Amino acid sequence: MMEEVKPAFDSDKAAVLVNELRKTFNSGKTKSYEWRISQLESISKMIDEKEKEIVEALQKDLSKPELEAFLSEILMARSSCKLALKELKQWMMPQKVETSLATYPSSAEIVAEPLGVVLVISTWNFPFSLSLDPVIGAIAAGNAVVLKPSEIASATSSLLSRLVGEYMDKSAIIVVEGAVAETSALLEQKWDKIFFTGGARVGRIVMAAAAKNLTPVTLELGGKCPAVVDSNVNLQVTSRRIVAGKWVCNNGQACIGVDYIITTKELAPKLIATLVSVVEEIFGKDLMESKERSRIINSFHFKRLVNLLEEDKVSNKIVFGGQREESQLQIAPTILLDVPEDSMIMQEEIFGPLLPIITVERLEDSFAMINRKPKPLAAYLFSDDEQIKRKFVQNISAGGMAINDTILQVTVPTLPFGGVGESGMGSYHGKFSFDAFSHKKAVLYRSFAGDSPTRYPPYTPGKKKQIKALLSGKLLNIMLALLGFYKD
Repeated sequence: MMEEVKPAFDSDKAAVLVNELRKTFNSGKTKSYEWRISQLESISKMIDEKEKEIVEALQKDLSKPELEAFLSEILMARSSCKLALKELKQWMMPQKVETSLATYPSSAEIVAEPLGVVLVISTWNFPFSLSLDPVIGAIAAGNAVVLKPSEIASATSSLLSRLVGEYMDKSAIIVVEGAVAETSALLEQKWDKIFFTGGARVGRIVMAAAAKNLTPVTLELGGKCPAVVDSNVNLQVTSRRIVAGKWVCNNGQACIGVDYIITTKELAPKLIATLVSVVEEIFGKDLMESKERSRIINSFHFKRLVNLLEEDKVSNKIVFGGQREESQLQIAPTILLDVPEDSMIMQEEIFGPLLPIITVERLEDSFAMINRKPKPLAAYLFSDDEQIKRKFVQNISAGGMAINDTILQVTVPTLPFGGVGESGMGSYHGKFSFDAFSHKKAVLYRSFAGDSPTRYPPYTPGKKKQIKALLSGKLLNIMLALLGFYKD
C-alpha cells in the first residue's frame, strides 16, 4: 500500500510556524518602535532596489504596462510605507480622553496595542500592492505576520517570497506560497486577526474558519460598482475618467472598477459615442493590438467573461468591441446597451473589460436599481447638480464613493478603504491600516485619594439622599447605576 504523500506545507507545519511566530511576538520584539521602523525601512528599501524585478513579475502575471504597474502597484505600496514611517510615532502615542465625575480624581487614555500573530491572504489582480499594503499596517501596529500571496499571480508570489525573506525579519514576517491546500492549512490555525482580499465565495470560507476561534476578520471583497451619469456633465472628461476607472485600471480586473453605467435614454447615444472615441484615442483603432492594457489573468477567467458575453439575451446587446483572442487572453474593451437586469452580466461582478450601460427615464430611477443589488465596494456619480449629489450620497450605501471621478478615492490616505454588506467588512489605508491590526485598550488611572464611602455598602437612605443632592439628570442615573442604586 502506497504511503500518503503530504503536501509541502500542511496543517502540522502551519502549526509549528504559528507557534514560532507567537514566541517571537511574546518576546516583545515586534512591539518596539525601533523594530517597527526598521522593518518599514526595509520594505521601502526593497521597493526602491527591486523596482525592475517587480515590474517584470507583474508583466509575467498580467502583462501590466510598465507605467500602470508603477502607478497602481509600486507607487501605492511605496506611499503607504512612507506615510507609516512618517506618522508611526504619532499613531503609537496613547490618546488622552476625559473621565467622568464617577471616577474623580482620575485620568484615562486609549492605548493601541498589537493584536499578535496575524494572517494576510492577498489576491491576484494587484498582487504586489494588495499584498504589501496590509502587511505594512500589520507591521506598523507591531504584529508578527504571515503573508499568503495569490498562487494565480505566481511570478509576483514567488518574488514576494524571495524578497521578504531577503529584506525582512524572518523570525516575525513570513511568506507562505501555495494554493488551496496551503491556505486551508493556514486557516486551521488560531490567529489573532485574518485579513483577506478576494471574492465573496472564498471570503465566506475565511470567515467560517475564523469563527471557530472567534478570530476577528477584515474582508476586502468587491461587488458591482455602478457609475451614474447625469445629462449635465462634461462628456469628454466624464468618458476619460470612466475609461480610466474601467479599462486603464487592470483592464477591468479591479474590485473598485466601474462595473456598469446607468444613464438616461436621451444621453446614452452621446455617452457611448464619446466613450468609443476616448477608448480609440487611448488604445488605438485596433484594440486587440494595444499594449496599453493588461491581459485577462488566466483561461478560466477568460472563459467566464466569454460566457457572460455569449448568453442568449446578451450577445445581441454589444454596441462596441467584443473581439477576443484566447491564445493571448485578451478581450477588447466592450460596451453593451440595455442588457436585461436578470442576465448573468448584471447579476455577478464582471471583473473584466465588459461594460454594460443601462438606461432609465429619470436619473433618480437609478437609485432604486442600485439598491436592489448587494451593496458595492464603490459607487460613482457624474453630475453638476448639487441636489442629485446630496441624494446620491444619502441614499446609496457603498464602501466608498467618488463624485465626478472614479477609483481615485483609494489614493487618499485619510479616507478608509473597505466594504459594507457583501462587499466586505473592516477598512484600511493610512492610519486605518494601523487601526485594523490594533486593539484599542481602555486604561483608567486612579490614585488612592478620593475614595468615597458612598461607593460601598451598606447603602443607607442617607447616602442616597446625599448623592441626589449633588447630581441630577442623566449623570444621576449613571452614578446611581455605578453605585448600585436605582432612581425612584
